[in-house]
Amino acid sequence: MQTVSEAAAYTLQFINQTQKSIFLTGKAGTGKTTLLREIINTTHKNTVVVAPTGIAALNAGGVTIHSMFQLPFSAFIPTYEESSQFTETVKFENKESLRRHFKMNNVKRNVIRNMELLIIDEVSMLRADLLDAIDFMMQTVRKNTRAFGGTQVLFIGDLLQLPPVIRDEEWRTLRNYYKGKFFFHSHVIQQNPPIYIELSKIYRQTDDVFISVLNNLRNNQITPEDMQVLNQYVQPDFDLKNNKGYITLTTHNAKADSINEQAIKDLAGKEYAFQPFVVGDFPEKIYPVEENLLLKVGAQVMFVKNDAGFEKKFFNGKMGVIKSLASEEIFVHFPEENKTIEVEKYEWKNIRYKVNEHTKEIEEEVLGTFAHYPLKLAWAITVHKSQGLTFDKAALDVSQVFLPGQAYVALSRLRSLNGLILLSKMQMNGISNDQDVMDYALNKASEDVLKKSLHFETKNFIHNYLINSFNWTDLAQEWRNHRFSYNENTPSSEKAKHAVWAHKRLETIELLIDPSQKFIHQLNKIFNKETVDLFFVKERVEAAYDYFFKPMDRLVTDLIEKMAEIQNFKKVKEFYEELAFLDDLQTKAVLRLMKAKLLMETVVSGEAISKEKLSSSAIKNFKLDKIAKIREEFNIKNSDIFNLNEPVTRYVSKKLDKNQSKTVKKTTVEETYDLWVEKNSVEDIARIRKLTVQTIEMHLVKLIQAKKIEISDVLPYDKILALRDAFEFYQEESLNGLKEKHGEEFTWDELKMFKASLN
Repeated sequence: MQTVSEAAAYTLQFINQTQKSIFLTGKAGTGKTTLLREIINTTHKNTVVVAPTGIAALNAGGVTIHSMFQLPFSAFIPTYEESSQFTETVKFENKESLRRHFKMNNVKRNVIRNMELLIIDEVSMLRADLLDAIDFMMQTVRKNTRAFGGTQVLFIGDLLQLPPVIRDEEWRTLRNYYKGKFFFHSHVIQQNPPIYIELSKIYRQTDDVFISVLNNLRNNQITPEDMQVLNQYVQPDFDLKNNKGYITLTTHNAKADSINEQAIKDLAGKEYAFQPFVVGDFPEKIYPVEENLLLKVGAQVMFVKNDAGFEKKFFNGKMGVIKSLASEEIFVHFPEENKTIEVEKYEWKNIRYKVNEHTKEIEEEVLGTFAHYPLKLAWAITVHKSQGLTFDKAALDVSQVFLPGQAYVALSRLRSLNGLILLSKMQMNGISNDQDVMDYALNKASEDVLKKSLHFETKNFIHNYLINSFNWTDLAQEWRNHRFSYNENTPSSEKAKHAVWAHKRLETIELLIDPSQKFIHQLNKIFNKETVDLFFVKERVEAAYDYFFKPMDRLVTDLIEKMAEIQNFKKVKEFYEELAFLDDLQTKAVLRLMKAKLLMETVVSGEAISKEKLSSSAIKNFKLDKIAKIREEFNIKNSDIFNLNEPVTRYVSKKLDKNQSKTVKKTTVEETYDLWVEKNSVEDIARIRKLTVQTIEMHLVKLIQAKKIEISDVLPYDKILALRDAFEFYQEESLNGLKEKHGEEFTWDELKMFKASLN
């Protein structure tokens, strides 16, 4: 973000330098989504993003709540009652049944254990009982009875937009446990309230009169004067057909669909059907746009994503008209700007989270992709589906009573009153917002509260971060458990032969516990003072680091060497996995020690705590450098015993990531470029990235246009000569004429590549 509002700046600080959970809200158009992207790109914490629905998760770049926490689609009773409750139409789970019935795979379990920040987007839709179920599962998996198992949570959403859905038959039981349905009614939030931060600067609207009306509508303070302002825009006989560029906002799907279907039928000309490219695992239920996109020249369309490119040619909700169509080509015209652009397919990713074995950071793994034109017919849309969109011109069909919040959502989609048409009068009755939400809004933190809380919580964060970095009692216990497990093996077993090795390593860690606890006691005394001398803390941390790092680091080396030694023996799978578990814990402890030193350097220098500041090449490459060194030593000393040309084969991926750091996400075209530079073929890049060959070829078109690569790197010389001849006198914007003339001589992508090379 180029400019960061005060509330956004506080949010970033609370995320990166405290452990305090946050509720981030704001009116429509205040930049919640932009701030979410900024947080994901800059936080030093292991982060997971979830949302209540598949589409919301896709838009936030995360996963659904139910898939992440392995939760059933049933209501949750926050007690240990003896059995699950059933009716003919409703099922209830409780703590006991959740723990007993629902198994979680090791990948998800590992992600939850390593999670430091959980972001829940579109929290307005999150039910109270579901949030308590999340809390219970996190406490269980993390073996930590603090709220959410000790994980910081960022709740993002506007509670005056889409509300949670609870059926009447569910609520008849749940009301015995909850005062209301919203996330803040959950037991975990009642007992552990997050700090309430509201983004107030509106970027969508600039008209003070309109902003005032929206604020009053939002706050249940709508006045007769406000209604008078709105009703100036009532035009019951407004002819939408003869007034292009208006989208109708209605309350029902059937009505919106009917308007769009009829409007496209009324257009003359050929109808074109466009299908998505789907690769890998991408379930139909989370398709972000219609699978079969039917278009005609003259159709009114809307973009459903922001342009990720530098030129920012369109935004989510921007309206246009189809100017020309071909089987592989769509041109959209913007009448207001008298500008036409070619639309390219957009890629949506279905991901899951996993923990990187080497850096212990949470990463995304792409399971499948869905590439389609980011367009939908836009003569009409429901208020529900308009959330997050921005319109210049809209006609509101308010003939039916709005639910609480719907009037606000509908009106706040508009940039200004100049683009508003009301097809019937707004009625005072039925447009008020939920009183529970209005009451909860009174918890918004003042500037003074934010300032004091940030100071206090930052001090606590640094204190706790350091304590956790030097507290190895749990780690020592795991080494103890491992040492005593040898007693269960027969003397002749392979594992039994390594008992002395385990005993010596246990002695190493146990010798560190007493001095580490003394150091923690010293830290507690320092931080218990009202004013903390951070320069002195830095000195003490550096001294402790110098004392502890070498033996802690040596234990990681010992574990990797032992795993390499036994990997090719028979009947050692269980033994190997025990060592891998210990190695995971030991590596995390060492990396945390390294980060603690960087934390104090950052704090003392007065710089903001961020991903960049709590990382270094030594941390990023810690495990890989160690493995490489062990490989080299083993090959020299033990080449007759160990074959380590591919060391620790069960342990180290054969394809190590070249960049293990949590860097700012690259664009999809940049990711393709990196693989192209490494001399991968188009087919290889498509396979690696779980995209189609056609999608990768479109990326090459963009790279040629940006002069990152030459067309001669992609196409043979004779093909380039033939294309040069074909383009010699061609002046059209569309390539359809050339394609029709030359048929199969050139593919669409070859034509587009050559056109791109001419710029």
